[in-house]
Amino acid sequence: MAKQNDQVCVVKGWEDGPVIDESTLNDDLSRHFYYTLGRNKVGESQLYLYNALALTIRDRLVARCRETNKHIEQQKGRKTAYLSLEFLMGRALGNAVLNLDLDQQVASALQEYCTELETVAQAEHDAGLGNGGLGRLAACFLDSCASLALPVVGYGIRYEYGMFNQSLKDGHQIEQPDNWLREGHPWELSAPEQAKRVKFFGHVQSYTDKDSREHRQLTGTQDVLAVPYDVPIPGYKNNVVNTLRLWKSEATDEFNLTEFNAGSYSEAVAQKNLAEQITMVLYPNDASENGKELRLRQQYFLSSASIQDIVDQWVAKHGEDFSDFAKHHVFQLNDTHPSIAVAELMRILMDDYELTWDAAWDITSATMAYTNHTLLPEALEKWSVSLFSRLLPRILEIIYEINARFLAKVAQQWPGDTQKQRALSLIEEGAEPQIRMAYLAIVGSFSVNGVAALHTELLKEGLFKDFYDLWPAKFNNKTNGVTPRRWVAHCNPLLSKLISQSIGDGWVADFAKISQLRRFYDDKKFHKQWQSVKTQNKQRLVDLVKERCDVDFDVTMMFDVQVKRIHEYKRQLLNVLHVIHLYDRIRRGDTEGLVPRCVLLGGKAAPGYYMAKKIIKLINNVAHVINKDPKAAPYLRVAFLPNYNVTAMETICPATDLSEQISTAGKEASGTGNMKFMMNGALTIGTLDGANIEIRDAVGSDNFFLFGAQTSEIDEIKSRYNPAKLVAENSDLENVMQLLQSGQFNLFEPGLFDDIINAIMSPHDPWLVAHDFESYIAAQKQVEHAYKDQYYWTQMSILNTAASGMFSSDRTIAQYSDDIWHLEPLTINDTHTNK
Repeated sequence: MAKQNDQVCVVKGWEDGPVIDESTLNDDLSRHFYYTLGRNKVGESQLYLYNALALTIRDRLVARCRETNKHIEQQKGRKTAYLSLEFLMGRALGNAVLNLDLDQQVASALQEYCTELETVAQAEHDAGLGNGGLGRLAACFLDSCASLALPVVGYGIRYEYGMFNQSLKDGHQIEQPDNWLREGHPWELSAPEQAKRVKFFGHVQSYTDKDSREHRQLTGTQDVLAVPYDVPIPGYKNNVVNTLRLWKSEATDEFNLTEFNAGSYSEAVAQKNLAEQITMVLYPNDASENGKELRLRQQYFLSSASIQDIVDQWVAKHGEDFSDFAKHHVFQLNDTHPSIAVAELMRILMDDYELTWDAAWDITSATMAYTNHTLLPEALEKWSVSLFSRLLPRILEIIYEINARFLAKVAQQWPGDTQKQRALSLIEEGAEPQIRMAYLAIVGSFSVNGVAALHTELLKEGLFKDFYDLWPAKFNNKTNGVTPRRWVAHCNPLLSKLISQSIGDGWVADFAKISQLRRFYDDKKFHKQWQSVKTQNKQRLVDLVKERCDVDFDVTMMFDVQVKRIHEYKRQLLNVLHVIHLYDRIRRGDTEGLVPRCVLLGGKAAPGYYMAKKIIKLINNVAHVINKDPKAAPYLRVAFLPNYNVTAMETICPATDLSEQISTAGKEASGTGNMKFMMNGALTIGTLDGANIEIRDAVGSDNFFLFGAQTSEIDEIKSRYNPAKLVAENSDLENVMQLLQSGQFNLFEPGLFDDIINAIMSPHDPWLVAHDFESYIAAQKQVEHAYKDQYYWTQMSILNTAASGMFSSDRTIAQYSDDIWHLEPLTINDTHTNK
């Protein structure tokens, strides 16, 4: 066989690709529409025009991505791999057009097709590859990494079915598959030649080399291919385009032809089906996910493929010399899901490249960094040793060795304290021993960070106190942020235009400049413009609520909004009790001082989360009763928006007056919805929880509606908690509970809400709903008083936006880079792809 020529062939004159700039955009759009997609008219559907425009924009992204990667190679600096099981990207088209500064060119090109960008963008499906805050945060972080010109690649999973579609039937949540790929995904580029082999099952064999060193190898495995699909992530007007690499699982062989020929079709394709199941469905957040084998397979699949990818790139350039590997790489683990990467990197370095344990551990512990996202102990992942033993036997061996060496350090730090060793062990003892994945991440990382000031302090003082005592220098805080490109510039163009006319447009790239709005807080002309923008944004939301809920909202009323994942600790239930309280006042004729309000709730409950789904049903039943009552119409309208997602939020947050951030203190790690609302001028009613604390500090206590027990008070309150006594002593709460208990909202469904009522009345309610009710009602009355004075309210609204600069994810990522990653920004000058 002739030896393959290793020389790379480059088309003459196309070393950097064909020229594409603003002058070719119209032609490129036509070419893709007429030839790539074979269409000659738009018709009623915008799908083909959307795909043609996406491909046209992608051409420009690919050119910049190639240039970015070339600069990364030339710079030979440090790079970050951001590993996350979730990336809630939403739609890509509008954000890409904004970041590439192509708004005018695209608008002009679409005129020839008698349409506009907003209409065409409706054809794009949300890339719902996440459940909520964790995945959306990862998406914001990628935007900021590119906008700050930092060499960061995201690694995730290309789920065939994303976050389920939610519909309502008689007020109950109904889940349908989210087949977001059914019409293709024009933004991605597959690279099957870079597929990685991920090994499951098998057994471990040992052998001794000629130097009497023992080695371990996994044999008899069931292998799966991880095929990469790359999605370009553009920075804001800086020519930088980073990459999000999503892995798809495929079988190593299509099927067993011998079995097929023998008539055993199902057995022949079984291996293929099993392999493809790994990336078939995104798991919804659910406390019962622990122990689900497929979930663990997903986590190892992501971690193994991603680590292999980075190591293979290193070996291709440097050979098998890993002495400088840690100087050039850092792996950021987004929560515990990819924490198995600690053991996987050890396995690759030792088993595949024959490094000693100490050499491999030095590299691993110098490259791994862990972000914790939860204060709920039950949300810290644990996996049974028996499952690991069967599915990942070599990884289990490595984890046991990591634990043994770590516990030796614990014994040295606390001699004779066996209780401390049990508490810190990576293996939780019991009838079914469990591996504590958060502990593995902490032990194997050089950095451990929380995501809000309070959250980090609670980690150090509570959840991970012993680890903090052992390694105080490891722990640091990185308060979350959101990208102002998507969450103001893109989703609120009217407000963006007003801000830019007032302080210039530099705020989009440097959000700290938003503080310059403060000088307009008392400007009457600016107030009118601000209010006009809000009214127009409210009308967009009115239209959406009418279309999706068939409920008539009124732009003259206050828009009171709580949209987020449905969970007891987020206390949508407390919000509903306030709605019932308002309805009770209206029915009793107690409407003096009542500010007319439209209350919007939205969010998905994990399919197996019984109480969350009951709360959705209660919200819908309460809304149904109130919206049918003509006495309530002038004062109160209520809607539950089904299938809440990123695109819906882009309409919701610009229209919101009051942002509900009402979780039980000490339970929300950070929150990011609170930041999106604040940036768009909403005022916050909330507890001292998560980033609410920093939001209140930034805007001032006079511009924040505070209520509820504080974290330091929770334990003492629980020790004497008596909801029945609270109900008896508070007539407002008594009236609300009487309406619930009488079946006012479930007249034809007796007993439907008994579990909710019992939860509120339980002295063991960890969410303290009854306790915080009185304080919440008092804060809502303060909201009403403030809203009546529209001049005062507008002042507060402007000051909230002006104070939101620190909640940009640019600030967060800059801190990650300065304190943890130590990256050098890229400098990319104008290229042939520029305007």
